[in-house]
Amino acid sequence: MPGSGRRTPRLRPRGLRARLVVAFVLVTVLGAAAAAWSSAGSASTALVTSTQQRITEGLAGRLGAITPQLTYPPDQDALDRLRTAAGANAVVTYRDLRSADGTGTDLVPDGLRAAVRSRNRLVAQRIEAGGRPWLVVGTPIMITAPDGARTPSGIEVYSVQDLADVEQQVDGLARSAVVTAAVALPLAVLLALLAAGSVLRPVRELRDTARRLAGGDLDARSPPRGADELADLTGTVNEMAESVQTSMVAMDRMQAEARRFAADVSHELRTPLSTLTAVVEVLATTADGMEADARESAQLAIVETHRLVRLVEDLMEVARLDAGTAQLRAEEVDVTGAVRDSLGARGWLDRVDLVAPGGIRLRLDRRRLDVVVANLVGNALRHGEPPVRLAVSGSREEVRIEVTDHGPGLPENVLPHVFDRFYKADAARTRTPGSGLGLAIALENARLHGGDLTAGNADGGGARFVLSLPRNREDL
Repeated sequence: MPGSGRRTPRLRPRGLRARLVVAFVLVTVLGAAAAAWSSAGSASTALVTSTQQRITEGLAGRLGAITPQLTYPPDQDALDRLRTAAGANAVVTYRDLRSADGTGTDLVPDGLRAAVRSRNRLVAQRIEAGGRPWLVVGTPIMITAPDGARTPSGIEVYSVQDLADVEQQVDGLARSAVVTAAVALPLAVLLALLAAGSVLRPVRELRDTARRLAGGDLDARSPPRGADELADLTGTVNEMAESVQTSMVAMDRMQAEARRFAADVSHELRTPLSTLTAVVEVLATTADGMEADARESAQLAIVETHRLVRLVEDLMEVARLDAGTAQLRAEEVDVTGAVRDSLGARGWLDRVDLVAPGGIRLRLDRRRLDVVVANLVGNALRHGEPPVRLAVSGSREEVRIEVTDHGPGLPENVLPHVFDRFYKADAARTRTPGSGLGLAIALENARLHGGDLTAGNADGGGARFVLSLPRNREDL
């Protein structure tokens, strides 16, 4: 539609093979067509030239044989004899005398007559008349003196020859050129497919190698063949894969060492922390009888000791998750009852609006579900604003546990990092009881069940976390 501003998309061949085949076929066919047309043009020119030369030489020979027998000035009989020698469609003139045959008189151009009279030599010209090609040859009859001087006798002979046969031969050459180009097309397509296959074979191998590398097979390599640019590219890809493999091996080793270090440190800390916890519990029972300063110090020690114990426990759990040794103890669980027990054990039932219909059962690890619920609700109570709402819902495919609060919500720059380890959105909260590992552990526990944990903001404001657990997992 005019003025709509829409542009018609161009049809272009897609894929490297298609482009190579099209380019090769075009080059081959155009080359064959150009060569055929060039050959046809050269042959046509040579044919017309040779025909013209044959006609003019024949005319000159016939006139040369009869002119010595003529008397000058010529009479009508002499002109008739010259016209008979010149052949059909011939015209002979001498001053007011004329001898003509056929349509020759009407086909002789005035320009040719003028050229014959002014140049005093044989002149030939190709013309089109009646839809047919003609060759008009005009020549003056010269008188040769005893001393060899040549002067025009005033006699002019014009011969008109039909070139239709020559034109048909030229058309035949053109048809041959078209046939040659048509025959070259399937051969060009076949050669193009063979050439494209030889070019694309190493490209496909590189593609397959790249896919294997992307899929985690770091041993994937492509053997270079030949010494061209594709072989150089293959060598470069192999070098890149070798470098990536070396880096990944080193990274895996460092990660394994880091996990082992965290696990070892956490394990070594467990015994002294157990002793320290026992001492702190004793200290807590006697803190009320202390003086104010000593009681404050004792309470601070108690809080920090409990925080340290939770941090070590979280670190040990993270180490087990990273090492892949964390196991699920799955059982058939009433999800609503498990959630209510988790909230009740921490005294949160009166602080959380629980919307959980009965009868929702799922096979899962009850302890790990308790960890997830405790982390989500604990975060909502610490960092959000009441009311905090926990809703449980189920469908045929999954069970969802949604925790929302009515606080300021999660800033956009925080959302991508909510589940990062040790991440805290507010630097001022670095001394809060949390370790910064709770949400990361919750996410890993969700994934152990084949589910997921997502973070976002509710429509009415406040943060929203959604735990999704699939039903009917046969491996649980």
